[in-house]
Amino acid sequence: MSYNLSKSAQKVQDLLDEFGVKLHVREMSESTRTSQEAADAIGCEVGQIAKSLVFKTKAASKPVLIVASGINQVNEKIVAKHLGEKLEKADAKFVLENTGFAIGGISPIRRDNYFAVYMDEDLMKYEEVWAAAGTPHAVFKLTPDVLRDISGAIIIPVK
Repeated sequence: MSYNLSKSAQKVQDLLDEFGVKLHVREMSESTRTSQEAADAIGCEVGQIAKSLVFKTKAASKPVLIVASGINQVNEKIVAKHLGEKLEKADAKFVLENTGFAIGGISPIRRDNYFAVYMDEDLMKYEEVWAAAGTPHAVFKLTPDVLRDISGAIIIPVK
């Protein structure tokens, strides 16, 4: 199904359609690259932005996706305790190679190559949240439960 979206945003829409969820990618004229920019463009709280952050395991350099509330900074030590391995920040090249998306447009949809996926427990307090959809100008709205389902995430504290 086509929604007249850019190529990357359409890729996310196609993945959402494959999951069988009735969610729709929306491209904005304003930037949604950062949590604050996304909240301003959408008109929601910064905490409702589900930011997708990619880290890598220190030993094996495997991608780890952390979907965090836009108001929270991820504490890598807390996440590493759940993972059982140290984490380090991933550079833009690693992110693109492992997600198919550039930083600012990483969609939280499950991928087979992720070593682990975690979701911030603080996202569960919202009725609806917004996630990136392939570009720094595309988003989609969903419930935290659906976010957990499409990402395959384990819910943990991340701050």
